[in-house]
Amino acid sequence: VDLAETSLLNKLIRTSLVESSHHVEILQQDPRSPLFSIKTFEELPLKKELLQGIYLMGFNRPSKIQETALPIMLAYPPQNLIAQSQSGTGKTAAFVLAMLSRVNATEKHPQCLCLAPTYELALQIGHVIKNIGQFCADIKVTYAVRGNQVLQGSALEEQIVIGTPGTMLDWCFKRRAIDVKKISMFVLDEADIMIDTQGLSCQSIRIQRALPKSCQMLLFSATFKETVRAFAVQIVSNPIVIKLREEELTLSNIRQYYFVCRSREEKYRALCNIYGSITIGQAMIFCQTRRIADWLSVEMSQDGHQVAILTAELTVAQRANVIQRFRDGKEKVLIATNVCARGIDVQQVTIVVNFNLPTDQKCRPDFETYLHRIGRTGRFGKRGIAFSMVERQNVRLVHIIEEHFQTKIKQLDPDDMDELERLQN
Repeated sequence: VDLAETSLLNKLIRTSLVESSHHVEILQQDPRSPLFSIKTFEELPLKKELLQGIYLMGFNRPSKIQETALPIMLAYPPQNLIAQSQSGTGKTAAFVLAMLSRVNATEKHPQCLCLAPTYELALQIGHVIKNIGQFCADIKVTYAVRGNQVLQGSALEEQIVIGTPGTMLDWCFKRRAIDVKKISMFVLDEADIMIDTQGLSCQSIRIQRALPKSCQMLLFSATFKETVRAFAVQIVSNPIVIKLREEELTLSNIRQYYFVCRSREEKYRALCNIYGSITIGQAMIFCQTRRIADWLSVEMSQDGHQVAILTAELTVAQRANVIQRFRDGKEKVLIATNVCARGIDVQQVTIVVNFNLPTDQKCRPDFETYLHRIGRTGRFGKRGIAFSMVERQNVRLVHIIEEHFQTKIKQLDPDDMDELERLQN
């Protein structure tokens, strides 16, 4: 699953904001510029129509990134911003508020350009604009995406244009449908994906270079690697940078155990014993292949368990639907391949099971995947339990994982119900 699909999936499943535990760091270019953060949307210079829209979307108070970024984005004179923030932390809503605040509804020409790496992500941003801006009747949006045609030299009347870099470039320079000299805000979303996708970063830079010096630049990225930093420097001059201080996923509040099993049928019996002995909120079970995930799903369903299955063959919308149903508690068990080892925070997950240990092509432990898989439990400061089902010849992998993470993974007898019940306490 590529980065753009993962980002879209995260946008689709975020019905409410994720409470990020990351600390927000501000790296300021101009030491004289006063920065402040806000705790309510009322503290911002927002029109009442926008406040109505934001509250109807379910945002009761600003998220961490919004507390810090919105005062900068709405400041006067306008300031350039580079912000690192994952999907689900409210960054789309933040820059949408900024765009809707900056445009002059009485002027019928493009004033804000917003670039996203894919057609689907551009439409998703438009969906957020439609919701937050539903009471701003005079502000219109159009999409510079594949399939949308504009006639040569026809002037657009919509104030906000969202699109992908290639089509936006065509509309600006070949079709001349957008007067770039009248653009007052330029938003670049998912910068890290842009950089990893052939040609998109060059196209974005070409558009940006044609914009007036006074145009406000806002750049967002889920990561802040060196490639992103180098790209950002080419696009944004004298920016304020908001970074999330990295925090490692910790294993300290997750108790880890393993069973030695001879076959997948024995693994399944051990799984049934776990289920019979421990009060489970919800469980995630990770399989190495789709074939095993399908088999396990059938077995558990036949035994009367409410099971959902998540694999890469599903479309993004189908995956989002599966995750949302799981979050809503409609299914108690989510069986997944590695496609969703990251980024899915469901507070009720109390148990993670590795039906297969994650390994690379050379059959060595995949440490990062193991960490992200079992990190689905023990979220939000709660204690979690992780079980791994291991064939005898793979017990050495458990010891390599223990050594790598400096952690203890205790062996359990799959038939020892008393030991399992003791775990509950």
